[in-house]
Amino acid sequence: MSKSRRNTSFLPLDDARFPIKQRKPVPHEFVLDAIGPLSPMTRSMFGCLAIYVQDKIVLVLRDKREQTADNGVWLATTEDHHQSLRREFPNMRSIRVLGKKVTGWQVLPVDAPDFEEATQHACDLVLAGDPRIGKVPGSRRASRWVTKKVVKSTKQARAPKSPAPKADKRS
Repeated sequence: MSKSRRNTSFLPLDDARFPIKQRKPVPHEFVLDAIGPLSPMTRSMFGCLAIYVQDKIVLVLRDKREQTADNGVWLATTEDHHQSLRREFPNMRSIRVLGKKVTGWQVLPVDAPDFEEATQHACDLVLAGDPRIGKVPGSRRASRWVTKKVVKSTKQARAPKSPAPKADKRS
């Protein structure tokens, strides 16, 4: 007896009943080309594209339609390195989107006259392993459910065991 076959024909990609969500284009894609020899990994982060080299986050590429002031290339650094980096990147500044005056994140703004040259220089620093750029991200906080489960199992492990009945020693 022959089995009935499932219809495997596909609808055209432009069928309005099944819209396909298009991926966003990679902002400032030349950055990925520039640091390609390091085999960077990317992850979406806050609607931007975070770039990791080994265990460090080094750059974030941002190009948003709203809140455009922080569009450009973000450098993952610390406040200790701001002064020395500012000598190399005069248009670099702290990002504003976090609401703090000074953050570890510094931006090479896309509207700066030297944006491409500064970004290429930042990529060269990443390629050279400059310790001023890149941070090992902190571990993510566990969800409440996981935290409660761990606390509960820890309490169970610490609970005193009921004493075993003593053997009757009669001779």
